[in-house]
Amino acid sequence: MGICYATLWNGKFLVQYNLDMSYPEPIDLSGLKTYSLYDRPSKVTVSDFARPVSSGLKLKNFLELLPNQLAAKDFKAVVQAVCTAVRNGRMVLLAMGAHVIKVGLNPILIKLMERGILSGIALNGAGIIHDSEIAMAGKTSEDVASVLGEGQFGAARETGEFLNQAICKAAQNGKGLGETVGHALLEAEFPYNGQSLLASAAGLGVPVTVHVAIGTDIIHIHPGVDGAATGKASHHDFRIFCSLVAKLDQGVLLHAGSAVLLPEVFLKALTLVRNLGCPVKEFTTANFDFIRHYRPLTNVVHRPNLEGGQGFNIIGHHEIMLPLLAASILDNLEEKS
Repeated sequence: MGICYATLWNGKFLVQYNLDMSYPEPIDLSGLKTYSLYDRPSKVTVSDFARPVSSGLKLKNFLELLPNQLAAKDFKAVVQAVCTAVRNGRMVLLAMGAHVIKVGLNPILIKLMERGILSGIALNGAGIIHDSEIAMAGKTSEDVASVLGEGQFGAARETGEFLNQAICKAAQNGKGLGETVGHALLEAEFPYNGQSLLASAAGLGVPVTVHVAIGTDIIHIHPGVDGAATGKASHHDFRIFCSLVAKLDQGVLLHAGSAVLLPEVFLKALTLVRNLGCPVKEFTTANFDFIRHYRPLTNVVHRPNLEGGQGFNIIGHHEIMLPLLAASILDNLEEKS
């Protein structure tokens, strides 16, 4: 035990300790029990190492050069899971936030739809806004900071009028938002429909569902908004999404760029279809994002696969990782077709 005492120095009390024990000696290492490196299991071996790169590589050769470790190993597993699902006629669903559209990836996703790889797409409410503006004007995503002070953020007339009219039409006809907006874009013959995810999906017959949180989207501040119609049409889409999830066994759910809303929608859809007796147990989930978010990790990668299957989390910018994923899938399918 140590002895504590106080001394007076320069008008102040200082607390000092006097330990009644000798300074410890360094521990003796001579008794350490060792084993042979050659007998020890190891997580990294030279067979998993990357191979040297060279000029003129094709993408499929580049992927083969990557080390069989961590994210590189996971990325190749996701590619293989998607290709296996496609070859076996299983579902490959994509749930994505609007950021994927805003970084210019519509042409990549349209190609995957044209090749029959994507079975369905789920969007948040912002998705139909940015996609429709692309179709109408070939541009989207305003500079919020420069117009928010004047109360002008989100006040684009054409965006609010077109989408709120389509939403009311969807509710009146008992249809979903994704289907109705896609066909409305085609009927309007906008100049950039070829770059629109929704217009392309409507033309190809690929289901797109839209999951809206009231108050999150700029069209909710326009005078033509109808909250009841929005809720009715979005709930119709939720039920369509559940029908797709009901067939997800042995398939793949890809998720990109939605921090909260779509992970929650997916988890509710999954529990519903399991409650109704659909055997959705063995499937692959993969989250792609540039930072780690709690909800995608929990509701997309971890929880859904507690009954079986596998989940992956790939960190990287969408504008790099998703084209790389798409090209890798197409290469794999073409090589083994």
